[in-house]
Amino acid sequence: MPSAPTGRLSDRPYRDRELPAVGTVGDLVAWAADQLERAGLHFGHGTDNALDEAGALVFHALHLRHEALPEAYGRAVDPQGLARAARLVARRIDERRPSAYLTGRTWFAGHEIAVTEDVLVPRSPIAELCERAFTPWIEPVRVGRVLDIGTGSGCIAIACAHAFPRAQVDAGDVSPAALEVAARNVAAHGLEGRVQPVLSDVFVGIGRRRYDIVVSNPPYVAEAEMQRLPPEYRCEPRLGLAAGATGLDIVERIVAGAVHHLTPGGILVVEVGDSEQAVKAAWPRVPFTWLSFERGGGGVLLLTAPQVREHRRALAQPQH
Repeated sequence: MPSAPTGRLSDRPYRDRELPAVGTVGDLVAWAADQLERAGLHFGHGTDNALDEAGALVFHALHLRHEALPEAYGRAVDPQGLARAARLVARRIDERRPSAYLTGRTWFAGHEIAVTEDVLVPRSPIAELCERAFTPWIEPVRVGRVLDIGTGSGCIAIACAHAFPRAQVDAGDVSPAALEVAARNVAAHGLEGRVQPVLSDVFVGIGRRRYDIVVSNPPYVAEAEMQRLPPEYRCEPRLGLAAGATGLDIVERIVAGAVHHLTPGGILVVEVGDSEQAVKAAWPRVPFTWLSFERGGGGVLLLTAPQVREHRRALAQPQH
């Protein structure tokens, strides 16, 4: 835990006033966290509290790697680094942008991922599944092909490629701009030979290929909820969030089409977030498995290929 900041702080968040009188990285992180907390920001794009967000901003401004923790807290802060950090904190407060857009990077399943405002900030609990190679739901040695629908930054596709070193991964997205970001991340991880960005609208664009895992964090925010989102979410591409009146416009296409793209022993994994109840209402007789996660989060459904085949008619005809 960083030490308390030195020097007198204003009651108002930092803007263009004098720089705070802090001596160490720990002092600076504590000061930044105090400013972010007072500003009443929304956290939820990779961090869920002011202290973690402050740490991300300060470490980026000081060109520190997170692997340097905890020793880094005791390092002295030079004036240039202090000024950079203060400016980032001011932008986070004034612009209400997620910190990942200000730094241009975040982490997913332990892997560094570059982001721009053409993609959502990676934050899916599916990261835990990737870290576990989707066990116990499938035997990792059997996984030869994976499809990530709505890949965005490519974070899930890249995490899957690391989890399954012998697998080929198709990273599909309807947005050419998002695919450019994904391609840069794939190259940064040296995965060009195994991860293929594909311009695809759900399954339209991948032909007749079948996969051992079809995984997706698609748009699933209902229109009414879109109107209530905090400003931070409005910085993200609407294309990656909005999914019609019920939030199921894309989910319906994924579950209906999966029967044509899963191998006999494959699995379908889809994040639906707060639309979980809408999914249960739309397909009341389908035996979804709802996954739980050690680090929190939910609203992630799983179906096996036999379940998809058995309930293919129901999945193609949601109740509204």
